[in-house]
Amino acid sequence: MSKNKHQSYYERQKAEILAFLSINTTQPYTLQDLYQHYDIHNKQEKKLFAMIIDDLLEEGKVQQTEKGKYTVDEETNAVVGRLDHVNPRFGFVRHDDSKPDIWVEADNLNGAIDGDLVKVVTFGDFYRKGENPEGRIVEVLERGRSEIVGKAQIFGNYALIRPDHKSLHEDIFVPKEKINGATRNDLVIVKILSYPANGQQAVGEIIEILGKAGDNNAEMHAILAEFGLPIRFPKEIEEEAERIPEAIDEAEIKKRRDFREILTFTIDPHDAKDFDDALSFRILENGNYEIGVHIADVTHYVKPGTRLEEEALNRATSIYLVDRTIPMLPEKLSNNLCSLRPNEDKLTFSAVFEMTNEGIITKEWFGRTIIHSDKRFTYEEAQEILEIEDEQLLADAIASQYGMPLHTLNRLAKILKQERFSKGAINFETNEVKFRLDEKGKPLGVILKIRKDAHKLIEEFMLLANKKVAEFVFNLGKRKQKEPNEENPGNTMVYRVHEPPNPEKLSTFANFAARFGFTIKTDSEKGLSTTMNKMMEEVEGTPVQNVLEQLAVRTMSKARYTTEPLGHFGLAFDHYSHFTSPIRRYPDMMAHRLLQNYLDKKKAPSLEEYEKKSKHSSDRERLAAEAERASIKYKQVEFMSMQDHNTIFDGVVTGVTDFGVFVEITSTSCEGMVRLADLNDDFYELDKENYRVVGKRNGRVISFGEAVKVRVKATDMERRSMDLELVSVSGKAFRASSGVNTKSRRAASRDRGSRGGSNRSAGRKSASGNAGSKDKGKRRRRR
Repeated sequence: MSKNKHQSYYERQKAEILAFLSINTTQPYTLQDLYQHYDIHNKQEKKLFAMIIDDLLEEGKVQQTEKGKYTVDEETNAVVGRLDHVNPRFGFVRHDDSKPDIWVEADNLNGAIDGDLVKVVTFGDFYRKGENPEGRIVEVLERGRSEIVGKAQIFGNYALIRPDHKSLHEDIFVPKEKINGATRNDLVIVKILSYPANGQQAVGEIIEILGKAGDNNAEMHAILAEFGLPIRFPKEIEEEAERIPEAIDEAEIKKRRDFREILTFTIDPHDAKDFDDALSFRILENGNYEIGVHIADVTHYVKPGTRLEEEALNRATSIYLVDRTIPMLPEKLSNNLCSLRPNEDKLTFSAVFEMTNEGIITKEWFGRTIIHSDKRFTYEEAQEILEIEDEQLLADAIASQYGMPLHTLNRLAKILKQERFSKGAINFETNEVKFRLDEKGKPLGVILKIRKDAHKLIEEFMLLANKKVAEFVFNLGKRKQKEPNEENPGNTMVYRVHEPPNPEKLSTFANFAARFGFTIKTDSEKGLSTTMNKMMEEVEGTPVQNVLEQLAVRTMSKARYTTEPLGHFGLAFDHYSHFTSPIRRYPDMMAHRLLQNYLDKKKAPSLEEYEKKSKHSSDRERLAAEAERASIKYKQVEFMSMQDHNTIFDGVVTGVTDFGVFVEITSTSCEGMVRLADLNDDFYELDKENYRVVGKRNGRVISFGEAVKVRVKATDMERRSMDLELVSVSGKAFRASSGVNTKSRRAASRDRGSRGGSNRSAGRKSASGNAGSKDKGKRRRRR
């Protein structure tokens, strides 16, 4: 046996023994017990086991309780993390972005449910390549949810609530006296009275009835409740907002820089009601341009210590579902006082730049202002002016009041964008889905949003303002204190940061992209951005565009809020904040307060307080994004359920697992699954390394990124999932064969773990069995 093979065998045995002792903690074991458990009789193997125990003792992973007896202290291998219960058979404990998640078999969850903060004991360090460490949960430290949304099934003396959330797999028992008027198929919120324990299911009480399953309002409210997000404002919050006077005090105007006589306009979606931002434009005597980025001055109206402030912080963000907006602020503020509506004086906080014709910034100014918007453009209206091709019409447009400013701003925006990319910014653009709905919320059509110059114009000037505000505060603190350190960290500021990607994830993506003929350089940030942008450009309009763009985004770190100036990798900015959307984001309100604090020459406020609020805002942003995706998924599946099931759709393979192939329908961006159990021409096996499934007998291959045609086989509104039937692969018709025993194939597929819904994590068998089961460990050893 070679040295490497011997080392591998030794480490495997070491992991096996540590796993066994980690599972069976009720009593210590002697070496003789271990010999018996593992059927060890050979003298050489006994010597090897003794060496392993010595190693584990030296590493502190095993303790000797008394002479010749060994056990594991659970705290030694304990890890704290959140449970993600991905399917009924197992879950993962997510604990550290830089380390693999811990795989936990359902029998080892110890009463934990999805979202719980748990302590998990791992079963050793050595695992087969590509697999996650295995463990068992020993303690629930904090419950992730106390209320759950689900559909009620009513029986004689009890009800069962089937949770809506895809990661909650067990029904909740509700005794008769706790049903509180719910009827069959009601969507309800149930409060957990007791969590699962000792094989018993959770028990709860119905505290709110949202409506009947399938009703649009009930389903949207259910999604909000599922993620712990608010449905409505408390009465006292609405009343506090109503008491705020609408008139602007003359004394307040005198404190501000007045932009009311300067050309100002907004550009927003046609259905927008809250206008956060406006642009002003004028030509200075020296020929340069003065461009003002004017942002609603929310903090003038929402004061610290008020209920409005408390509610804004708690919500931290507005939520955008497919058919409605759940605002961060009551309508009196979001759609009235703070909204920069045309032909009205409005209080704003502004970043004003003097720019040359070449896009060079020569001056900047920050402060409180008052504006008067002259016009409200929709994106479509602004785009129409920007797209004029006829020379005479173009000349007329440029000569008009708004034509020249729009064309000039568009040209300058392109210069700003080019500068970003030259410094290493990455062009992340994924498809956005929008629905055409009837008055009852039924989807009549799916529209894929296309970003044009009008969108990008606004985006570039918002990015500029966010960047310059962050730089101003950072540099101001730097000037006040030449060497910031832990005791004196400089100016407190809330930054929007985006850290470089995890090298391992990046390497995996680069290898994957190489299969499609793209070279992604990972040795430098500049090389990465250049090659990534080249790939994005080349895949535009191809079947794999959306897939590769989404995978590229998932490869990157998640953007978040923090007081640490860590920079924004994706934008290639050293300092970046969120300043431009305070109507819908609480971090922007924090940035406004902090900027004004330093303009007033006051000392930096508590770093700890702002860091806590930043983390809370990041968490709420994540929940809001998940709710938005859930509402989109629901409407996509609802739309597909209304289609003729004989219709054939173009699609692309977006994922492969050992139980099915994921396909995204091109026209709707709706993803469904072709189950391997339904491919009745052969047994298909997952070729994980090559991102494909392969027919065992006929060698037929279905690969990631491949163009396919599918029919809708079934839709499940509760699970927001869709089963598809494969019609063709890469233009070749998929024909069933009679040479395969369908019943056997379906059974085999069930054994592989076909019961996973839309979860992409392939299952695997437990490495070590259940706690307290010596025989189970022995059976595994013999296999």
